[in-house]
Amino acid sequence: MINDFKNILWGKTTNHLSPIPDSDQLIHKEVVTPLSILITDAKQDGFDLKVLSGFRSYQQQAAIWTNKALGKRVLLNDLGEEVSFESLSRSKLLFQILRWSALPGASRHHWGTDFDIYDANSLPSSDYQVQLTPQEVNPGGIFSPMHEWLDKKMQDSNFSFFRPYSKDLGGVAPERWHLSHKPLATDLLDLFTIDIFEELIDQTSLELTDEIKHFKNEIFKNFILNISK
Repeated sequence: MINDFKNILWGKTTNHLSPIPDSDQLIHKEVVTPLSILITDAKQDGFDLKVLSGFRSYQQQAAIWTNKALGKRVLLNDLGEEVSFESLSRSKLLFQILRWSALPGASRHHWGTDFDIYDANSLPSSDYQVQLTPQEVNPGGIFSPMHEWLDKKMQDSNFSFFRPYSKDLGGVAPERWHLSHKPLATDLLDLFTIDIFEELIDQTSLELTDEIKHFKNEIFKNFILNISK
């Protein structure tokens, strides 16, 4: 099913991708049809489901990582509130970043199976900038109605999407906006073994590389394998 699967897992190829209709975002070729059906279903019930972030390359994820590791991009706590960069040791900085941003090469966004969504019909103004924070998607948030609709859809065992970060399991913070195509993403996660992860970090030259290598087993267990089913 998958050729050159390491490069797919690590975000170093786009051969498996296709554009989402009426969007500038890319997604796995096998996910285009089920996503299009979901968008149509949402529209029938009054929601304009849009993908804010689909495929993300290794380079894009590395830029996010570097800016956070250097204090050039805001760090958030579990409530989506800003954290002081200067207050963190290097090891605490590592895990603070990992709560909201995947290690480059280990992001589910690399696979094209996962994407972040919002409801364009709920935007309060045309110039509103979607933040993807708990405040937007939790009860009372502007995007909460669409997510409550999705909650009901997910009760159907045949529904092909799920939220890998629906609960706080001690790894990635809950991300209600993050959807994953379960059949394909499950296959890809099965391929992401500890050996593949160690091969990735042996090739890594990033900010906090020493800390990444020191905590590699914890990162693999808590921030890659550790998802809501």
